[in-house]
Amino acid sequence: MALAQKKTLPAAEERRRFQRVKVHLLGRYMLPDRREFPCQIINMSPGGLALLAPGIGNVGDRVIAYLDHIGRVEGRITRIIDNGFAMTVGATARKRDKLAAQLTWLANRDILNLPEDRRHDRIIPRNPIAVLTLEDGSKMTCRIIDLSLSGAAIAAENRPPLKSQVLLGRVAARVVRNLEEGFAIEFMHEQHAETLEESVTAR
Repeated sequence: MALAQKKTLPAAEERRRFQRVKVHLLGRYMLPDRREFPCQIINMSPGGLALLAPGIGNVGDRVIAYLDHIGRVEGRITRIIDNGFAMTVGATARKRDKLAAQLTWLANRDILNLPEDRRHDRIIPRNPIAVLTLEDGSKMTCRIIDLSLSGAAIAAENRPPLKSQVLLGRVAARVVRNLEEGFAIEFMHEQHAETLEESVTAR
């Protein structure tokens, strides 16, 4: 693949530090001259990404991008590839951890072709900390990686059994699969966008 053959030292170093995953995300980006273009991300790690794009800048140019499911990222172009370019992702250690969790979820979603993700876009909640009530009535604090009207990805130290019923805030759900740093749940009933975040973070 052209992407793997066209390396520069920064990209090679970045590739050693972070595992890139194949993702198919749409977004928009802005070049230094303030022109904006749509784009499609083809692979990404917490330290960099490659995208297909109609407007290509120069190596070293600063780029600001807004990506579906990820949000705002910025960095600099490291190399030009066929029909696009690769760029670094400038982020704090905390933001990189969050990106790694999001990318794990997105990679699993693509591999498993999960139905809830075809139906609803996923969002990152403003307040990601929530309380999960397990089948036995015990409660644990967890972090919501992302959520949609029909389910959520949860980061937590302990994973409830698959198919067990839980409450995220006051929303009934069941555990449908394990993720690298937690698990995914599917809501029993589709939620309403206006009350979604309030319902899942209710205590």
